[in-house]
Amino acid sequence: MSEGLLNGLYIIPILAVLIVIHEIGHFASARAVGVTVEEFGIGIPPRIKGWTRNGVIWSLNAIPFGGFVRVLGEDGKSMDPGSMNTKRPLQRAFFLVAGSAMNLLLALVLMMLVVGVQGLPFDHVYIDEIVPASPAAEAGWRQGDRIVEMGGASIEDRDEVSRIARDFAGRPMSVVVERDGALLETSVVPRENPPANQGPTGVGTQPVSRADLSVDTVTGSAKAAGLAPGDRLVSVAGRDVTDQYVVTHGLETAGGFFRGYASAAVPVRVQRGGETRELTLAVPARLFAPSALAVAGLDARIDPIFEQVPAAQVIPRGFSEAWQQMSAMLAGLRDLVTGQQPLSGVAGPIGMGQITSEVIGESVLPLWVTLAQISILLSLNLAVLNLLPLPALDGGRLLFVVIEILRGGRRIAPEREGVVHFAGLVILLGFMFVVAFLDVGRLLDGRSFLP
Repeated sequence: MSEGLLNGLYIIPILAVLIVIHEIGHFASARAVGVTVEEFGIGIPPRIKGWTRNGVIWSLNAIPFGGFVRVLGEDGKSMDPGSMNTKRPLQRAFFLVAGSAMNLLLALVLMMLVVGVQGLPFDHVYIDEIVPASPAAEAGWRQGDRIVEMGGASIEDRDEVSRIARDFAGRPMSVVVERDGALLETSVVPRENPPANQGPTGVGTQPVSRADLSVDTVTGSAKAAGLAPGDRLVSVAGRDVTDQYVVTHGLETAGGFFRGYASAAVPVRVQRGGETRELTLAVPARLFAPSALAVAGLDARIDPIFEQVPAAQVIPRGFSEAWQQMSAMLAGLRDLVTGQQPLSGVAGPIGMGQITSEVIGESVLPLWVTLAQISILLSLNLAVLNLLPLPALDGGRLLFVVIEILRGGRRIAPEREGVVHFAGLVILLGFMFVVAFLDVGRLLDGRSFLP
């Protein structure tokens, strides 16, 4: 079994844990308001095994991507004292939001754990693509520029670029970029209604964590240039090495990847045993190559640099990081609804497995940190998506409770509500089928999910 497939299988226990945590929220809230819990199920039926304890059926079911809490009265018929039907609207609302609340709490706890133990990376954001005739092109931005400041705010995260650009839509915005080690002040007017998939400024960005890079293995040109395993890269093509992008972009640019693919000699400074050495690395001409590092015969070890967060700041910084991820997710959901984000950007369980495999394969972080980050993102997604006001979801059921409150306590007939939720379930299953079809097609075509 390949390493990529094994990495992708991590998604199964991750989703199982997140769903169980979600259902624990429903279970605990039902007990808190006096509702009788009939069954707590892990997975989706058919049932594999079940046992009864304290009046509750505990079941393991065949399909691992799911879970449920079945309570008395959810069919709208029973009026026993322990039935959900006999509870006040606010009690039913509490039951419905409790699952998402548990997912949100889990994401916050995991984020605080990562922030407190691992720290936070120093992120650099580079311009990786520029749309012709876009505001970015008119401002003179270039591929490889690092965005240092926008609208007076320092840029440490890719999502800040989109958020600040949207805030300045239609107004001039000052932007400081770093190019070849020099800071340049520019001005750009982000578009209010940009074309699909272009964004307000018309750039594609690439976030790269600040890191120390050292030589791991050398072959070909790198070996001929005198590079040796253990050398720490200090500068490439005259630019100080602060992250991986500086190295790859320096080799690509100086090596002619963007200028007719001509061979070139690239100056490289390394540190070896406390001594600095000046070397010249010949980058051969290659029309097709996986990366400039591979062409140069160089494999680098990346050691990310993390900011250690003081104990007193772990909770507020954890909240801040979680909120940034939540904001980015909501922005992505908005773009999907408005058509700016294609449906191919949505992932089902199969796509989640592919994303997990690719993220683990590319990550230079400890495995537990990478898995925690994936869990945080998915837990936040589960919390938000379940509260969307769509039939069959917790949010759809919550909408009926809100309507009941607005109608002065007059509840819509359970039979009618059940029909709406059933129709919503059919549509939801159809949507999941389409997403699964796209996920499988992406895998068969060998396309990556990550940008």
